[in-house]
Amino acid sequence: MTVIVRDVRPDDRRDAEGFARVRHLALPFMLHTPESVAYDATHAHPDAHYRPLLAEQDGEAIGTANVGIVHDSPEADQGYLNVYVAPDSTRRGAGSLLVRAAEEHLTAMGATKLFAWVLDSPANRAFAEKHGYRASRSAHFLRLDLANGTLPPRQALPPGVELRKASDYAADPRPLFDLDAETTADEPSDVDYEFTDYESWLQETWNHPLFSAELTSVAVVDGRPAAFSAARTDGGTLPHARTNSRGGTPIATVMTGTARAHRGRGLAKLAKNDSLHRARAAGFTEAFTGNDSGNGPMIAINRWFGYEICATEVRYVRELG
Repeated sequence: MTVIVRDVRPDDRRDAEGFARVRHLALPFMLHTPESVAYDATHAHPDAHYRPLLAEQDGEAIGTANVGIVHDSPEADQGYLNVYVAPDSTRRGAGSLLVRAAEEHLTAMGATKLFAWVLDSPANRAFAEKHGYRASRSAHFLRLDLANGTLPPRQALPPGVELRKASDYAADPRPLFDLDAETTADEPSDVDYEFTDYESWLQETWNHPLFSAELTSVAVVDGRPAAFSAARTDGGTLPHARTNSRGGTPIATVMTGTARAHRGRGLAKLAKNDSLHRARAAGFTEAFTGNDSGNGPMIAINRWFGYEICATEVRYVRELG
């Protein structure tokens, strides 16, 4: 009955399936598949020193951690560890073992400031604080019922604006990288990000097995992308046989943003509405997204769509030394 912690072997299907299963049980509002687990482990930027960990008991995966260095920030020496244990396997020591292994890896890589997302419950928060972490900002997971809810109607496009799919940029997605980099830099966060590595973005975003270029919508002004709503699915561009525990077929909006020069015109709403309408028409039955609790504009947009909060996470921070 001993719990052990070890590295995920990305070429071992059972490891990837175990990691994805635990994450689905702990975070049913985020998308994880064996393919995405293996892809993340093999395509992370070398400077991230990314290390997915698995906690096992009697050969069964009961806990996970994704661990790495925040390599795309101007501030050095920052690391992250996100630890999740299957709800029916808590209080067996898996979480503490994962934290210990993660912290040993990060300190060996020179990290002195560690960030961790923790589901907002008294037990989880007490666990984080017991390990020396202090609470910072919070963020919400939100759900929208596409099967039974009502989406806002499609709106007439303003003069000079058109809607395209991200797949229209398949030959040259660089304009979408530029837009993603600008909007991400303005996202509320404990960590400042600078996207400057186009090749890394192609690997980690554009070519990711969960990313759907077909269901990602782009608002274009005068021929250039001005706003976008990025979609991920666990079945590529179209739904497949897998459904979640509620019998639904999920799509996730993982980023919605507008270039600084075009903010205040409702372009993010246009792009996200277009993406959600097309997702529903393709057979997706529920939509998930995340929202930093300090991001007022996106909170208003998601409220307009009818999203409801289904869970909250708190960012915890530990400074070493």
